[in-house]
Amino acid sequence: MSRLKDIYSSEIVPKLRNDFNYKSCMEVPQIKKVVVNMGLGEAIQNVKILDSATTELGLITGQKAVITKAKKSIATFKLREGMPIGCMVTLRRDRMYEFLDRLINVSLARVRDFKGISGKAFDGKGNYTLGIKDQLIFPEINYDNVDKIKGMNITIVTSAKTDEEGKALLKYLGMPFRN
Repeated sequence: MSRLKDIYSSEIVPKLRNDFNYKSCMEVPQIKKVVVNMGLGEAIQNVKILDSATTELGLITGQKAVITKAKKSIATFKLREGMPIGCMVTLRRDRMYEFLDRLINVSLARVRDFKGISGKAFDGKGNYTLGIKDQLIFPEINYDNVDKIKGMNITIVTSAKTDEEGKALLKYLGMPFRN
């Protein structure tokens, strides 16, 4: 079992039960999945960017990335329906906890001028989305092999009913929110 999952079951569940007065331990919010998405608009002109993005996303998450395709045609961007424009990975169970542990404890600390992440990026249902500007903050990426700096979105989907419950869960997991 991963370290973060062990901490969740032994320490965080009792804290959340006390804070929100849950009657059952099954009511306590938990993390359902983590979705890592890399949108590449430049893939319209240069398809080789997509190959390097999928390999880098695979290195970061430890799981093979899926190439996403355009759902609609947009003439002003010269985009046609079905063209590859990004890649994504959905992490669940142990891989999810391992990725979150590395993100919270190692990668976010490597962000330049880091002062914490915003606590306002919740969607109203307890899910949190974090935008990262470059993939070089992850130690798995070799700086010499990077051809272009690419950003990514990380969405943490929880079973929390409100943003307050979701924020409490992530705060207890160690997410460094800004004051």
